[in-house]
Formats: sequence, C-alpha cells, structure tokens
Amino acid sequence: MRRILGIALAVLLLGGVIAVALAGGEKTPSTATKTVKGVIGSEKSEYFRDPDVVKALADKGYTVKTETSGSWAMDQLALKEFDFAFPSSSEPAPEIEAAAGVKGAQTTKPFFSPLVVIARANAAKVLADNSLAKMTGKNSGTLLMGPYLKAAAEDRKWQQLSGSAAFAELTGTVFVKTTDPATSNSGALFLAAASNVANDKTVVSDDAGIDRTAPLMQKLIRVQGALEPSTDDPFRAFISGSGEPLILAYESQVASLLQQKQAPGDMVVLYPDTTVNSPHTFVPISENAKELGSLLANDPKLRELAVRHGFRPQNGVPEFTAATASHAAYLNPELTGIRQVSAPTVKILMALAARAKG
Repeated sequence: MRRILGIALAVLLLGGVIAVALAGGEKTPSTATKTVKGVIGSEKSEYFRDPDVVKALADKGYTVKTETSGSWAMDQLALKEFDFAFPSSSEPAPEIEAAAGVKGAQTTKPFFSPLVVIARANAAKVLADNSLAKMTGKNSGTLLMGPYLKAAAEDRKWQQLSGSAAFAELTGTVFVKTTDPATSNSGALFLAAASNVANDKTVVSDDAGIDRTAPLMQKLIRVQGALEPSTDDPFRAFISGSGEPLILAYESQVASLLQQKQAPGDMVVLYPDTTVNSPHTFVPISENAKELGSLLANDPKLRELAVRHGFRPQNGVPEFTAATASHAAYLNPELTGIRQVSAPTVKILMALAARAKG
C-alpha cells in the first residue's frame, strides 16, 4: 500500500512540474493597484507597450492602457473617458485641460524630442551639393531652412538641382513630407519653425504675420497631397524602402530604431537648423493619474527606458548622449548649431495650419 501511495504521489508531483513548465514557469504576480487609461501621441505607443515599461509601472502600482490620437485633436475627444492625456508638446495642453474641465492641472514634461528630416542618401547628397543642406558626416547633417524655404517658394524641382540627373527616383517638386498640421504635433511644429524663418526669424504673433507667411506655408503643405495623421506610418514606410525621399520625423523614432539595432538602410538624419522642441506634456485628468506624470519624469528606471525608446529626459542630455554614443554617426546629442525657437500661440498656429491647408 505504501508503495502504491508513493507512486501515486510521485505522479502527482510530476504532473505539477509539467503544468508549471507548460504555463511558462511561476509568474510573479503584478503589483499594480491602479488601472489608468490615457490618450497619447502614436510616437509613444511602443514605449507604453514595452514589457519592461509595463513592469516598471506595475512595480510603482500602475497598469496603463492607452489609445492614440493626433496631439492637436485630443481636445475634441470625450476626455472624461480618460485618466490622462499625453500630447507630444506643451502647446495643446491648455486646450486639453479646458476641454477636460481640469484647467490649471499640474502638468509634467517627462521627456522631449526634436524634429528631424530623414532623407535618402541620394536626396541628402543633392541637397548638400546645392547648398540646401550641410553634411556633418556620412549619415548626418543639417537642413538649411532659409535656402530650403527659398526653393519651396520657387517650386523648385529635383530635376533643377545640380547632380539630380544621376538619381532617377528624384523627380517632381522638392518637399518634406509632414503630417497634418491641423491635428498632428510634428506637422504643426514644422510650420511653427518654417513660419519663424519666413517671418524674419521672429515668432508669428498677429494677423499681419499670418498674412505674410501663409502663401509659403501653403506651398509647403499643398504639394504633399494627402496628409498623414501621425508620424508613425510615414516613418515606417520610409524604413521599409517606400515613401518620399524627405520625411519629417521625431529624433526619438530614429534613436529608438538604432538602439534596437534595426537596419536604418541608406537613411541620413538632417536636423533643421531652426526648430521648435517637442516636450511631451502629461495632462492628468483624473485623481488616479495625478502622480503618474511625475513618476514618468523622475523614476530612474522609467527615465532609462524612455532613453531606450529615443526620448530625451528633461535635463537628461548626459543620459541620452551615453545611451546613443555608438550611433553618433546619425545623431546630434548636443543639438549643436540648431537654433531653437518658441512656437506661436495655439490660436495663431491653428490659423496658420488652416491657411496652409487652404
């Protein structure tokens, strides 16, 4: 009888071991105590989906669920359904606060990312040979906004640029493919930077400035045809080998790609020499999310993970520089030679976007 019981016990124990193995081993229970839902810019989707980010947030008591939207369209959503909004810059935040009924909320800016123009190597070479860009290395350089905007004002074709005949794919009008400036942060901030240059290096602040710069802004936008709602799809198209030769993106998208050791192909990263930085701004809507923005900004693990996804933590140049040192051929960690300007007010910028789409 003892022998039979011993065999039966052994079988049961073995069955338990097999069950644990099939289940993937014993799992550590989640420590999350709060579930919050937020609306975010698409460029942060991979960050919030990262299992390491999910775990780091759970360790601090949070399960975070997200939906995506263009940053400038967030104030049109049913914001009471969300615990927080996380647009890609600070400019839409006041409108989001007002729409959500939380005007004066304690917003946080956990990280930021400058705009870049990613170019095919052949396109970058032609731009540089015609003084529309300046190369600082094989895979990096600066887009010279003054000369570029002059070319746009003149409807310059690739075929009119010296050296372009060697590259059959460079045809039609020279333009940077952006997102919709009326709804997407990157498209809006590109207009902000371009209008600054076109307005004698001064922020557009009144109707006269809008009238003065609108014709050129229209040329920048109308030549593109259909406009994308976010930077994600154009960036993925570029990396896959399709899309236009010049694409507006966030530096974070490039830095994330490089740190994940994905092949960048013949990509050249051009930093516009005049730019408006994009501080991703966390707007708490419910009490449950009130402390989450500060956590994203200050927790060491979450800062480290933000850098891994290409973002620059506030006051985190050394962190970003150290993490991306092996990819310095593409990036400009110190933003050397870049003139950073303020954006117009929301009212002015949206008026510019409306005139540009005409």
